[in-house]
Amino acid sequence: MSNDVALTINSSLHRAGLRVEVRGPGTYENTVAYWQAIAAALHATHFKGLLLIDETSGEPLSPLQWKALVLAMEGTGLEQLRIAHVKPHGLERIEYCELYAREAGIEAHVFTNEAEADIWLRYGERARSA
Repeated sequence: MSNDVALTINSSLHRAGLRVEVRGPGTYENTVAYWQAIAAALHATHFKGLLLIDETSGEPLSPLQWKALVLAMEGTGLEQLRIAHVKPHGLERIEYCELYAREAGIEAHVFTNEAEADIWLRYGERARSA
């Protein structure tokens, strides 16, 4: 039996747009792959918000890898979204992703609690439409 664990991406509708759950190894390659899948789904649907539940595991990405990820995702439409990125098992340096995303004009915030992320995401949608 193999010890390899595949990356899984599950999407569903959310009040503010799209809810995505990711599980599997938290490698740089997998992280790029799930963000590309998210960008493609969002491009096709024109959602305004994303609630990402990130349950990937393993060694966290380095600050340089987070920066490279944000640069790789430039121009994919993520700049049009309000993104709530939840790491239920701890932030593990994900704050670098938030910092680099904001520098690139992406409105993102990281959380360890899905309920808090949901409130932030929905509040932002109402504030934008007012």
